[in-house]
Amino acid sequence: MVIVNYLKQAGVFQDLTPTQFQLIASIAAERTFHAGEVVFEEQSNGTELYVIARGSVAIQINTGSQLDSQTQTIAMLTAGQSFGEVALVDSGLRSAQATCAEDNTLLVAIGRDRLNTLCENYPALGFKLMRNLAADLAMKIRTTDSQMSFLLAQLRSRP
Repeated sequence: MVIVNYLKQAGVFQDLTPTQFQLIASIAAERTFHAGEVVFEEQSNGTELYVIARGSVAIQINTGSQLDSQTQTIAMLTAGQSFGEVALVDSGLRSAQATCAEDNTLLVAIGRDRLNTLCENYPALGFKLMRNLAADLAMKIRTTDSQMSFLLAQLRSRP
């Protein structure tokens, strides 16, 4: 029942029925991390979506070279937010690294294969989830586009 409460906080699960929440909770797993612990590496294979139940997670990209690895935090996520959604849509590599920023960060992990099976067996659930994922990813793309436009404007204004 507790996992259901965590899922209800995440936008990717909005408008689900109580039964649909129970179905997703039945395939989810809770995982606890410590500050500095990496949830997944940039360019690694992704198979899970994560919902932050407690704590915070830094989304980071590598800005250094192969010899001089440096990371830049591009987003700080907190309870109720999700990350790793692209892993549910395709089998591509992770575009960023996720690192826990606080001790006792609690994540709810949902695997792609089990979620796909659930969505195939319950098409109404699958439709709602894919609609919500598309909206979530579109919002993240718009935010990134806005940030990039701002940075480009700053670069152009430099002498």
